[in-house]
Amino acid sequence: MQRQIAAMVGGVIAGVVTSAVMFAGRKSGVLTKTLDRDAVDWIDDKTGSRAVIGDTGTSVVEFVNHLGASAAFGAGYAKIQDLAPSVSPVALGALYGTALYAVNIGAIAPVLGITQGEIKAGPRKAGERWAIHVLQAVVTAVVADRLSSASTDY
Repeated sequence: MQRQIAAMVGGVIAGVVTSAVMFAGRKSGVLTKTLDRDAVDWIDDKTGSRAVIGDTGTSVVEFVNHLGASAAFGAGYAKIQDLAPSVSPVALGALYGTALYAVNIGAIAPVLGITQGEIKAGPRKAGERWAIHVLQAVVTAVVADRLSSASTDY
């Protein structure tokens, strides 16, 4: 599979994985209120969606948005990989996930009002958000690597 497409597919798979991890983490009490729930609240605050399509419908809207962003971040990963082709997917994914966290959660999300910022979030919540971003990017990188190398193996 072509690397760019493989990375986008990897991003979507990673989006499903991280959504499942956040759901399980919330339900088990291991994680606090996760970023996806902050995004659902933000969507509702901006659109009044819960009154129209309910919490489940608003969650579906957020999930679709998350998968789209995951595909876009996967495309970004493919470009980053071009700059550092000899770095392992796990290491490059961890670095990319940290960068995504810094830009998206450290800078953009508070400006948009999705979060109140990482200082107000506190170390535990900030650490959870960072870990989910690293997981997202590492899964993206590993899946992309497997999909793109599988097409050259035969």
